[in-house]
Amino acid sequence: MKDLSPRYLTLVTALIFTAISAVAIIGISFLPGVEIHAEQIFIGLIIIFLGAWFALYKILQAFIYDKIKLIFRNMHSLKIERDSLKPDMSKDVLGEVNEQVIDWAEDRMAEIKDLRQKENFRKEFVGNVAHELKTPIFSIQGYILTLLEGALEDPNFNRKFLKKAAKSAERMAMLVEDLDTITQFESGNLKLELERVDIVELSREIMDGREREAEQKEIVLGFSKSYDRPIYVQADGFRISQVLTNLITNSINYGKKGGKTTIHFYDLDEQILIEVEDDGPGITKPHQGRLFERFYRVDKSRARHQGGTGLGLAICKHIIEAHKQSISVRSEPGKGAVFSFTLAKA
Repeated sequence: MKDLSPRYLTLVTALIFTAISAVAIIGISFLPGVEIHAEQIFIGLIIIFLGAWFALYKILQAFIYDKIKLIFRNMHSLKIERDSLKPDMSKDVLGEVNEQVIDWAEDRMAEIKDLRQKENFRKEFVGNVAHELKTPIFSIQGYILTLLEGALEDPNFNRKFLKKAAKSAERMAMLVEDLDTITQFESGNLKLELERVDIVELSREIMDGREREAEQKEIVLGFSKSYDRPIYVQADGFRISQVLTNLITNSINYGKKGGKTTIHFYDLDEQILIEVEDDGPGITKPHQGRLFERFYRVDKSRARHQGGTGLGLAICKHIIEAHKQSISVRSEPGKGAVFSFTLAKA
């Protein structure tokens, strides 16, 4: 009984009305002086039934249409053509509308949730950018004011403060450049220049370029074994050098003094797996899932002291995903961290 169609309801209602009319007519026929033939009663009841059914059908159809029209106008905030909402009276119209309203409400709730997440992300992003820019700007401002107040004429301070101001300006430039890189990747405007790259040689060049930093922390950079033959991958050499530079630099910055950073290569048939492993303090599980987010830092004070922009791993993720590959991290507290990514074989 719960899925009665409007057509069925009008039919039942018309039959009931006809039955009541039949009882009334038969009752009248028994009154003195009233003579009604059976054929007349039969024809009259047919006319009453058809008239009642047609009138009820049209009234119910118009009522349902008006209600549906109001509902859909409120749902979609647009002008709806009459024919597009003309109800099919042979179906459970109200039940179908109810389902559509529920689906519409669920979609709107999902949209609202998504908009709130985007708004929170926007607020967090703007706050992070402002915070990252504030430190170098205030530093530059302080050094320049100190120089203007008299230190400019003192040879013991002027060059020192100018160097510090230049370093802060360089940090700002790095932040803006990294933001620009991420924006171009996300907008799809940054195209990769794929070529045949020897990933072993490229890794060796990056390690040679970071050797001085590693020596300052007594960290040894090297491969897990001797790689005498090249390993070729299909990649954008410049962008992959950015990935390796970020990962190796992080392993130096967060590795323990006297430790080591090791690069591994594994053959996965159609891909090469590259791993950058350190023996630092490691990363707890709650942090691992957010490491590749923009500006996310496990240890905020320590990270800023190291001079990073907080965008390095986010850029790595965008670069690797642009190659249609994946990057991940595995780590345990006290046992170091391993950052892994894949590249297609050349």
